[in-house]
Order: sequence, then C-alpha cells, then structure tokens
Amino acid sequence: QVILVESGGGSVQAGGSLRLSCTGSGYRQNHNCMGWFHRPPGKGRDGIASVYTGDGSTSYRDTVKGRFTVSHDSAKNTLYLEMNNLKPEDSGIYYCALRERPGCKYNAAFSFWGQGTQVTVST
Repeated sequence: QVILVESGGGSVQAGGSLRLSCTGSGYRQNHNCMGWFHRPPGKGRDGIASVYTGDGSTSYRDTVKGRFTVSHDSAKNTLYLEMNNLKPEDSGIYYCALRERPGCKYNAAFSFWGQGTQVTVST
C-alpha cells in the first residue's frame, strides 16, 4: 500500500522559512506525479505545487510562486517543499500526495495522501 509521511512543520515568524519533507513507499518511483496541498484553518484543501518525477517539471499556484520550491530526490525517495518569505495566510496543514493519472499539475486530483504536517506563521 502507498504510505506518505510528511515532516518539517512548525511555528515561524512572518518572513521566515521552513522546509517540509515527505517520504514515500509502496508505489513505483518512476514517472510519478507528486504534489503538496494546503488546508488553512477552517477551510478546504487546495493544491499549491506539483512535480513530475519523470522529468522534474513543476507547477505552482500563483499564491506561492516565487516563494515556494518543490523538488524530489529519487535516491532518497523524498519529496520536498522549500517555503520562503512565509505569510500568516500560509498557516495550516500541509499534505503531500501522489497522483496516478496522466497530467501533473498543482490543481489536479490526487489519489493518495499523507497525514499532514502543521505550519503556523505568526505576525
């Protein structure tokens, strides 16, 4: 079975940085679409970034472009999200996810999810 585990969340002041990680197992590591989703407190979950492991191509939601960077280390089987210049609106739970269908975009439908990691950005 697919297992995704996020880590790296925490509390940070506005303008600070965090690096989230997601280790995965139970799926083929080649030509996968992996993504990051954000769920603000009391709101729904939105896709913010994706990476296609076949060629390293990425996509981002406009709200995080220029601040967040998604990457994947095949040797370590780990997905990363570098978050810079964090804002209070970035607070919430971050999930990593796996998509099995063609078409790798940040706002696509993903099939498997991790448990999430909490991020709190204070003013």
